[in-house]
Amino acid sequence: MSYTFNFPDLGEGLEEGTILEWYVKEGDIVKVGDSIVQMETDKVVADIPSPKNGTITACYGTVGDVIHVGAPLVEIEPEGGVSEQQVTEKQPVTVPISEPEEGAAVVGTMELAGNDGILAASDEGSSATGDIGGDSRKVLATPVARALAKEMGVDIRDVRGSDPSGRVKKEDILNFRYKAEAENGKTEAALPPAGDETYLPLTQIRKTIARNMMHSKHNAAHMSVFEEVEITGLMQVIANYKKIFADKGVKLTYLPFIVKAVAQALKHHPQLNSQIDSENNRMIVRNRYHIAIAVDAPDGLVVPVIRDADRLSVFQTAKQIGELASKARERKLTMDDMKGGSFSITSFGSIGGIYATPVINYPQAGILGIGRILKTPIVREDEIVIGNMMPLSLTVDHRIVDGGETTRFLKRVMEYLADPVSLIME
Repeated sequence: MSYTFNFPDLGEGLEEGTILEWYVKEGDIVKVGDSIVQMETDKVVADIPSPKNGTITACYGTVGDVIHVGAPLVEIEPEGGVSEQQVTEKQPVTVPISEPEEGAAVVGTMELAGNDGILAASDEGSSATGDIGGDSRKVLATPVARALAKEMGVDIRDVRGSDPSGRVKKEDILNFRYKAEAENGKTEAALPPAGDETYLPLTQIRKTIARNMMHSKHNAAHMSVFEEVEITGLMQVIANYKKIFADKGVKLTYLPFIVKAVAQALKHHPQLNSQIDSENNRMIVRNRYHIAIAVDAPDGLVVPVIRDADRLSVFQTAKQIGELASKARERKLTMDDMKGGSFSITSFGSIGGIYATPVINYPQAGILGIGRILKTPIVREDEIVIGNMMPLSLTVDHRIVDGGETTRFLKRVMEYLADPVSLIME
């Protein structure tokens, strides 16, 4: 008798998941523990293992479909048949993922990846004929890009990814399709006509971004303060040590100094390293300084955490930032990389922004935004000189932090950045 295997509840309030890739098809023989499908949820990307030995007789859903918890995934014909008791028996499924910490939502998204976070390349790694000489390239692509390529009939192996890691994104699929149609004489299709609309699937990542943003806006009293700090001294320090760091395989940027400045400032202003526990009518002050860093990853914003940042040297901080950024781009971040942040930093200046009003990484008390450094005339010792000004945008939860304490915290961060040597004196 055939056994119906339903999409299991992976915990943490999971309601649905999106099919990223099937590892099996009808007629395939599987063993207990063999991966049968890769699912993306709002918390993790995970392979779902088979609960039985047997033959796959049906697969429910295609790549890009949303499957609700408890809905059928596959039908399995067990080896040697099965008893009625075995059919109705609840089958435990173990999925190797880490447990997320309560309240560890990130700025913009909770998209996380497990240890096998890079998406498998589906069947594009096999030639159509099975010949050794066939095209066996494997493609790294986002789930949206795969679904869109399938819908448009585009061979994803022919598309060049625009991401620095080579990952194919939805924009690459659209541009490839329009260019191909233009080259075939369909010039009117080279660009979408005015008024036309393109419909793209709403990914689990984007759903989570929307949900977390609204949750933060509805549950925290956002207040923002803007400042700028002159960092010529910091720029000189970076110039002096950049090559030394590079020789050790570490890229030195402004961010490690900002992380250190924030961590040290939080020691003097603990309100900004706290959160409200409304259910128990109390404040929770965090005694460790875990700084979350927003990373603009190919599939959406992720915020890995630098733990105990106050105890790390600038070199150690820079090394961790580089490693976490690389893991984010390759979609290899784990739950442990993402949870436990007590304060967040987002650096949009590298893209071109000057000031912004960052959204709090709820339930944290604050987030510091770093803008684009500008050369500006300033007065120094009664003379007008060229200064290098770093814009700062600090958003806090006004329920937790008053304006005076917010300004004092930001002033201390500025003092550290203006005199980076003082960071090692704490």
